Amino acid sequence: MGLLSIIRKIKRKEKEMRILMVGLDNSGKTTIVMKINGEDTSVISPTLGFNIKTISYQKYTLNIWDVGGQRTIRSYWRNYFEQTDGLVWVVDSSDLRRLDDCKMELDNLLKEERLSGASLLILANKQDIKGALTPAEIAKVLNLEAMDKTRHWKIVGCSAYTGEGLLEGFDWLVQDVASRIYMLD
Repeated sequence: MGLLSIIRKIKRKEKEMRILMVGLDNSGKTTIVMKINGEDTSVISPTLGFNIKTISYQKYTLNIWDVGGQRTIRSYWRNYFEQTDGLVWVVDSSDLRRLDDCKMELDNLLKEERLSGASLLILANKQDIKGALTPAEIAKVLNLEAMDKTRHWKIVGCSAYTGEGLLEGFDWLVQDVASRIYMLD
């Protein structure tokens, strides 16, 4: 029995999921993680490098890797791809100037072979800000309909500030990942 199959067996018992949370800087990744974990979100500074949060969610343990989104850090994202079960792409729906950059970075991520099996949740964040694009408009800008048909994905409008939409998104992600990993449940 190889090490990988032993790890998979352990992972099945503990019902763990590895979630990679990425997006451009200032899209709200850290705020989302803290909000879901019930932490104070009043003071948040930019993530330089990464944070790992382990959260009990439903009957699963989520290991969420929150990786900084500054341009200088993006080249290091690939160091976190290994064994990712779920990918959360956070979009600042109110930052219209950087949507092309956002699309380009997402397209690059989706070309990564090590992420090919991961479920993709796109969080159209900052829906509470006047002038923010709707999830449907974000989906159009990101050209999500053209995505590889084998990838499981969903886009959800949310606000990290109010918490609205976060549970809907994470419920879908956890169920989608669970249906692939824990088929015998």
